[in-house]
Amino acid sequence: MSAEVIYGKKLAEELRQEMKEETAKLAKNGIYPKLVVVIVGEDPASMSYVKGKQRASEKIGMDSDLIELSEETSEAELLNIINRLNEDKTVHGILVQLPLPQQIDEQKVIEAINPSKDVDGFHPINAGRMLTGQETFYPCTPFGILVMLKRANVSIEGKHVVIIGRSNLVGKPVGQLLLNEHATVTHCHSRTENLREHTKRADILIVAAGKAGLITGEDISEGTVVIDVGVNRVDGKLTGDVDFESAKEKASYITPVPKGVGPMTITMLLHNTIKAAKWIEQK
Repeated sequence: MSAEVIYGKKLAEELRQEMKEETAKLAKNGIYPKLVVVIVGEDPASMSYVKGKQRASEKIGMDSDLIELSEETSEAELLNIINRLNEDKTVHGILVQLPLPQQIDEQKVIEAINPSKDVDGFHPINAGRMLTGQETFYPCTPFGILVMLKRANVSIEGKHVVIIGRSNLVGKPVGQLLLNEHATVTHCHSRTENLREHTKRADILIVAAGKAGLITGEDISEGTVVIDVGVNRVDGKLTGDVDFESAKEKASYITPVPKGVGPMTITMLLHNTIKAAKWIEQK
């Protein structure tokens, strides 16, 4: 048996076409979704990612601005910019690219963004709403994973989901989203003992540890759905946390790296911005 490969890139293209049609409809009603991305410093990976967000926004007909700040920008300066964007009625989504330089408190910045414009889904109010099963903005990568599973018709309710990784960006929120879908969720991390015992029991395995080749075919059972969130560079090539070749021989579904989860992250950011525009304009 060889797994069916879930290509997030293909699904992302389909979803973005749907969003393009939706932004055109909103424009007819005088609603123009607008995303503003703020980046501090010149980290090449962050800059590349931010440019990708801008291009994706423009392709679906969404307004997009990029505010580039120097590495020396103070916390007060950044908070002032966020406050201005919060008050700007033409701006629907605000995203501050992480990580930030050490002189800036990331949590303070996240909490400064108006929750109704927090299209990254990181604000504690939105995290709390997700925790309690309310309508809100979900963090983009976890939300993308949920959409991928649903579009592939993977059954979630009652299934055992094992997540490797407990970050605030992926591990914790994806666990909560799947718990909200009535899965049984186990979180594993760097201090988990006998990791293989847990991964072998998974119906759905989500690997977000940031360690290349952490999971191989020997670590999973026949028919497991494997979602690889890892992005590592090994010998100049992008690779995930899962050894794709060995895992695909046992998995029922598997995501590749690249062209797997990655493209879904930006797509769900666009989704959240359109949602924010509709919410704000309805108020």
